[in-house]
Amino acid sequence: MAASLDDILQSHRTRRPVVMGILNVTPDSFADGGRFFDPAAAIERARQMAAEGADIIDVGAESTRPGSDRVSPAEQIRRLEEVLAGVAALGAAVSIDTTSAWVAEWALAAGAAIINDISAGRDDPAMFPLAARAGVPLVLMHMMGEPKSMQDAPRYDDVVAQVRQFLAGRVEAAVAAGVRRERCIVDPGIGFGKTAEHNLALLAGVASLCELGQPVLIGASRKRFIGAITGASEPDERLAGSLAAACAAYLGGASIFRVHDVAATRQALDVLRRIARVSPGM
Repeated sequence: MAASLDDILQSHRTRRPVVMGILNVTPDSFADGGRFFDPAAAIERARQMAAEGADIIDVGAESTRPGSDRVSPAEQIRRLEEVLAGVAALGAAVSIDTTSAWVAEWALAAGAAIINDISAGRDDPAMFPLAARAGVPLVLMHMMGEPKSMQDAPRYDDVVAQVRQFLAGRVEAAVAAGVRRERCIVDPGIGFGKTAEHNLALLAGVASLCELGQPVLIGASRKRFIGAITGASEPDERLAGSLAAACAAYLGGASIFRVHDVAATRQALDVLRRIARVSPGM
C-alpha cells in the first residue's frame, strides 16, 4: 500500500523508505527525455510505477538537467493538463515538480498533494504563501545557481556544512511565511551545482542533514556522477550505482528517494530496512 502523507512526513522517524517515482512530461530530460511527453504514455508510466510500489509520483513539465532552458508556467500547465488528473487517480500521492506558484496552484487543484520546489522558494515569492494556505508538504532543495549554469565549476569550502546551512535557512523562511515546520522536506540537490566529489560528500554526510529534524529526500538516480565513477556512459546503465547511492543514503538516515527505477529501489530498500530491524546498529 502506498504511503499516506502522514507516513511520508513521519518517515524519518519510522524509517519507512518512501519511493518517489520520476515522471518527466518533457521532451528533453536527461534520463528519459521525450519518452513520456505524450499524455497517454505518461499516464501509463505512472500506472506502472504505482504498481511497482511508488509512494509518490513526482510529475514535472520542465527539464532541470544541466544546461537546460526555463519553461514558462503557461507551457508547463499545457504539458500537464492532460496528464495530472489521470496520474492523481492512481492512488499514489502526486507531487508537482515546479518552481512556479502558478503551476503549483493549478496542479494542487488538479489533484497534486505535494510541492517539490528545486529553488526552495527563491524563484517565486508566492510559493511559500501558497504552500502555507494549502497546508501541503513542501520539498526544499539546494541548488547552486540555476540549471543553465549550475555545473560551471561549482565550488564549496565545506559542501555538507554549506548545504545544511542553506536548507536550515530555507526551512526557517518557509516557517516564517506560515508553512508548518513538520510539512517541510529537505533535499541536498545531488547533481545540482555539484561535482562528483561534492555529491559523494553529501551522500556520506546525510546524517548531518538529518540533524535538521526534517525528512531528507535524495535524488541520485542515474546521475552523471555515477557514470563518472563507474564508466557507465548512458543513464539507463546506472541502476546498480543508483541503488548503492540510495542504500547508503538510507543507512545515513534519508527516508525519501526520488528514482527512475521504482521496482528495483523498492525491493532494495525494503530488504535493507528489514536487515536494519535485526541489526539496530546499522
